[in-house]
Amino acid sequence: MSLASVKKAESTLLLPTYDRLPIMVTHGKGVYLYDSEGNKYLDFLSGIGVNALGYSHPAITKVIQKQAAKLIHTSNLFFHAYQSELARRLVKLSGMDKVFFSNSGTEAWEGAMKLARAYSNEKSGGKKFKILALENSFHGRTFGSLATTFTEKYRKPFAPMLPGVEFVRFNDLDDLKAKFDDLVCAIGFEPVQGEGGINPVSKEFMKTARELATKHDALLILDEIQSGMGRTGKMFAYQHYGVKPDVVTLAKPLAGGLPLGAILCSNKVSAIIHPGMHGTTFGGGPLACAAAVEFLNVIEKQKLLKHTQQLGGYFLEQLRKLDARHACIADVRGVGLMIGVELDSAEVAKAVVKEMLARKIIINRTHETTLRFLPPFIVTKKQVDEVVKALDQVLTACASAAEPKSIGRGAH
Repeated sequence: MSLASVKKAESTLLLPTYDRLPIMVTHGKGVYLYDSEGNKYLDFLSGIGVNALGYSHPAITKVIQKQAAKLIHTSNLFFHAYQSELARRLVKLSGMDKVFFSNSGTEAWEGAMKLARAYSNEKSGGKKFKILALENSFHGRTFGSLATTFTEKYRKPFAPMLPGVEFVRFNDLDDLKAKFDDLVCAIGFEPVQGEGGINPVSKEFMKTARELATKHDALLILDEIQSGMGRTGKMFAYQHYGVKPDVVTLAKPLAGGLPLGAILCSNKVSAIIHPGMHGTTFGGGPLACAAAVEFLNVIEKQKLLKHTQQLGGYFLEQLRKLDARHACIADVRGVGLMIGVELDSAEVAKAVVKEMLARKIIINRTHETTLRFLPPFIVTKKQVDEVVKALDQVLTACASAAEPKSIGRGAH
């Protein structure tokens, strides 16, 4: 089956929701992805953060093959061996108390908002109903998640949104304090915004959000769907801040490439839940949970958190050297292997992504102007150097004003 035949079939059969790249992928190995014409791509996007162990990792593949031969699905009417084991590991790693498994990140976020409203109804009789989110946030495409997603292009076609959501200016303490009134039942945000342009929340903002949530008996909900499970060099990005949330949402790399999301919460939140209040048919199935347990095993055995910290620091250092040489770079930011390079032009950013792909390197553009790098945790220094070298050349070729910056311009 050729790329042309697949494109033709999709044009008549699928909803036109994706602007796909003209590549038909066939298989992957390690940090590399291969297409139907035999081309080999260095993947520094890893399925938008999903393939954190790269492609065809032998340990994950072995577990999936073994479990698929035994039991793929049971529904949540029955017990199986892997949900409790995975929950035990996640509780220990996160410092939270209880777990609910979903299929995806947006489902986890929907469940987290339901927990916030249920907690409020239990504690205040429903008087507290508002949910605060942040400008430039992204929490998913289902209706509730979309209500807390800031960017207009995602929201406008489906307006009006669900009521009761208010947006706080990013890292603005005064705006946060002004909007956090007695009607707020929860504040929810990403410790490091992903789709919004790789923006880490400040320590002051995180600390203040925690204090205000405690003061008003509201919930602090943190979206770790992209930043969690080791991406920032700690298992959860909030562990960089020294705070404990009330609810955490996970997904993307959790099951090594299979669909799996999770909600983690404290005992005070879980105390208001009883059978029938929430559920899922597919979430937490034996195949995905078995793969997720092995994912955590690999992270631990291969010491990938330390590797992510060290290599992420090196990658940032090299990108900041490019910042000092390229006038089109507005900022370089990130934590661990979650890195963004903001350019001064959406058109230049679009051209850079296209030219990097022509050089067989996969990255993407988010929030229009930010080049996003989410390489697998197994990436090597040599591969980072290869990407930095290519990006240096591509920026020179694509930028409309690639003039040297003044001394010290690259420091952040």
